[in-house]
Amino acid sequence: MQTTENRCTAFQGVRKIASGARAEVALAAKRAGDTGEAVLIFDDMTGKQVEFDLRGSDAEILARLDPAEPRKPGRPKLGVTAREVTLLPRQWDWLNGQPGGASVTLRKLVDAARNANGGRERKWQAQEAADRFMLAMAGNQPHYEEVGRALYAGNVQRFIDLIEGWPQGIRDHVRRLAEPAFDWPDAAN
Repeated sequence: MQTTENRCTAFQGVRKIASGARAEVALAAKRAGDTGEAVLIFDDMTGKQVEFDLRGSDAEILARLDPAEPRKPGRPKLGVTAREVTLLPRQWDWLNGQPGGASVTLRKLVDAARNANGGRERKWQAQEAADRFMLAMAGNQPHYEEVGRALYAGNVQRFIDLIEGWPQGIRDHVRRLAEPAFDWPDAAN
């Protein structure tokens, strides 16, 4: 299953030309860009515009998308990454005294915090992603500002009503990005 973390969507004008894995979208964007009209690509998790180096052959493009990363400290097979954490001596003392040590305790604390506010965090991320995408692609669409207000107010019906007249590709994509903000039942799709 592909998560939104590694998905993106490309538009040429107001027309959606591809959505899916980065490699798939990059190759579709290259083909579409050969027509001379600009292609914009957006990260589906953040709503931010991303750029791919689309020069050269398909194999060269794909190689640049997934460069071999040098080995880093940590346990890469488990997805563990070593990073710096700065704490006061009394905080290190407390962490080191916990069962499993500092790393285990920090992972548990982070997971507990994520679970405690997961719904709010997911909603906020969806609002931000939809807002970024709308700023880039729908800023000149009718009711743009009102749509933003409905998004942040959680007024799903007003949001849907206001984007109804937008070009289909933009309308469908902004709705997909905003779904978690409204807790729609099909938000996981």
